[in-house]
Amino acid sequence: VQLQASGGGLVQAGDSLRLSCAASGRIVTNYATGWFRQAPGRGREFVAVINPSGGVTDYDDSVKGRFTISRDNAKNTVDLQMDSLKPEDTAVYYCAAAVGLVQYRSVKGYDYWGQGTLVTVSS
Repeated sequence: VQLQASGGGLVQAGDSLRLSCAASGRIVTNYATGWFRQAPGRGREFVAVINPSGGVTDYDDSVKGRFTISRDNAKNTVDLQMDSLKPEDTAVYYCAAAVGLVQYRSVKGYDYWGQGTLVTVSS
């Protein structure tokens, strides 16, 4: 499975941005997909996850109510809609795929990673 994240950019606080994670290679409809982020000087942190069917999602408290994760299995894509962005959302965002959902809040729970896309939110 190869993952390609895109959609990052420079926005102002309060703006919206939509990230997309495109998968190729093996059929990915059996993989859960998560988004993580890494701010300068910090570890990679869990943001959101969606199960293979798209019917179950979970979010970190810091983004709950502002971010929405969704997937289109026909297109092999998982999107992260980010609204009401804050300066503290500034980070490199990564998408990742996992066979299971046992440790979905941990980087250890994922089998495949894409390259990151940078999101910068100015105040």
